[in-house]
Amino acid sequence: MSCSAREFDLRARKIRLVVLDRDGVLTDGRIAIDARGREARVFHGRDRTGIALLERGGIRVVVRADRAGKTLPPYARRLGVSALVADGDDVVASVRRFASRRRLGMDAVAYVGDDLLALPLLAAVGLAVSVADAPPHVRRAAHWITNGPGGSGVTIEVAERVLRAQGKWASTLGEIWRGWD
Repeated sequence: MSCSAREFDLRARKIRLVVLDRDGVLTDGRIAIDARGREARVFHGRDRTGIALLERGGIRVVVRADRAGKTLPPYARRLGVSALVADGDDVVASVRRFASRRRLGMDAVAYVGDDLLALPLLAAVGLAVSVADAPPHVRRAAHWITNGPGGSGVTIEVAERVLRAQGKWASTLGEIWRGWD
């Protein structure tokens, strides 16, 4: 369902919330499990930059995760994510509730996903994004497919594309560069 650049821009101009899948988007999908059963994942530093750019540009970023309690896990804090959205039986309802509490419709939500479980949410949001290494049926459901695979820092691609469509790319970069002085 890939869309034209014009349609992408029309959809992207409405975005105020980006939901990222953790496994397969922020990571390459692999999970290391040690002898005690603890899980470990590797995240890309460019995702932290992409998240910071989106947040600076006025777009809230949340991660779809299996637990969404009041305490953020360390990876979310390190990436600059301010909230998690529950990945329960009905993830569409969870995202809809999260957006609604912020007075946003689903047309103001972008979702970046990578697997079968992403299909209902990809169909429900205003801007559906797939990573390059997602299965074919997931890529077909997306309005846009990133150049990079999951785990390679694709959030920065999403940030640039959405912020350019909103006319905020240069000013957002300028704010970040001024903050480094």
